[in-house]
Amino acid sequence: MKSAKKRVTAKKTARASGAKKAAPLEVHRLRIRVRAYEHGVLDASVKQIIDTAARYSAKIIGPVPLPIDIKKYTVNRAAFIDKDSREQFEMRIHKRMIDILSPEPKVIEALTNIDLPSGVSIDVKMM
Repeated sequence: MKSAKKRVTAKKTARASGAKKAAPLEVHRLRIRVRAYEHGVLDASVKQIIDTAARYSAKIIGPVPLPIDIKKYTVNRAAFIDKDSREQFEMRIHKRMIDILSPEPKVIEALTNIDLPSGVSIDVKMM
């Protein structure tokens, strides 16, 4: 019985004294989202980004494939009488996400100087 009582009082004294737990170290993350209409060009540019980051021994998570955005457009084939005759076109936007944990300034500088093909857009966020 006494041991249980001692535990409770020890907890109360710890709370009363204002003892706090040590906060875990905050990990900064560089999140790169890459988008392109052609998946071949996208995969080549993602590989180029990963190779550049790996050259500076950065910890990399990804590439994570994100859902493909599909935009469909329907147009009439004829101008007037053939309303039932339609044609559909679609645009597919392929996306990948790469996370770089605790990036060093050398890695960020190398990624800003990277030369990627046209048709590839990049969003970079520091989290």
